[in-house]
Amino acid sequence: MQQLLNGLFLGSIYALFAIGFTLVFGILDRLNLAHPAAFAASAFVGIWLTDTFDLPIALVLVIVFAFGALLGLLIERVAFRPLKDRPDAHFAGLISSIAMGGMTIALLQAVFGPNTRRFPPDTVPDESIPFAGVTASTLQLVILGVSLGLMIALTVLVGRTALGRSMRAVAENPTAARVLGVNVDRVTAMTFAISTALGAVAGVLFALNVNSAQLGMGGAIELKGLAVIIVGGMGSLPGALIGGLILGIAEVFAIQYIGSSWRDLIAFALLFVILLLRPQGLFGKRRVREV
Repeated sequence: MQQLLNGLFLGSIYALFAIGFTLVFGILDRLNLAHPAAFAASAFVGIWLTDTFDLPIALVLVIVFAFGALLGLLIERVAFRPLKDRPDAHFAGLISSIAMGGMTIALLQAVFGPNTRRFPPDTVPDESIPFAGVTASTLQLVILGVSLGLMIALTVLVGRTALGRSMRAVAENPTAARVLGVNVDRVTAMTFAISTALGAVAGVLFALNVNSAQLGMGGAIELKGLAVIIVGGMGSLPGALIGGLILGIAEVFAIQYIGSSWRDLIAFALLFVILLLRPQGLFGKRRVREV
């Protein structure tokens, strides 16, 4: 039970990162490969805010969320919008986002340097709370609470608000949505903002969890995020959530019972088996080829 709980804490970070990833893909049919760079940049910004201004972690998370939203708007405006009318807009946007991510990491290195950075030791109280035979630290509860809170808020936004209805309309048919009066450019920008804001918070939570932030941390989680959204079903928000939790639990159990060097092998092998049994993903829909 303790390892299951630890896996849920880790998986909630993966899920939050993957949900930001899949939000853009599911609504706009674009793969934003600058997302991992935003993940890393937000971790460095969060550490800088905490270290320089001695801000509480709750306020840091709010500021980082806003920072991520602004960064998402910038990514959409610079890397995607100028290419939207090209016949190869999907591929061009993919390459453009890689370039945007590379520039972000280069700027990050110029500002903060190449060295690993860490949050101050007292950022989150070092306390453990026992219940039902297991123990959870304050940090783990913060990670789980923030992750689940943001996921629930996103679900409500997409399912019950005017912006969410516009997002679903654009996901279904952008041309028809525009004819019906939906401002597609605005919805696109807001989708990128929300997506990157979620990735930004995930970056801070991940840095808190492993007690370090490195320039390459986004690249390390990028493949896991892609694996999660494929296993969960491309564009499926519930699928990204469940896929992230499965990956986190698989990693923790692999470390506990086999060894840390086998962590990625066991986790990705499990995801591979899921895809063999259900190629469209856990929550994906099987597509019928049109003849």
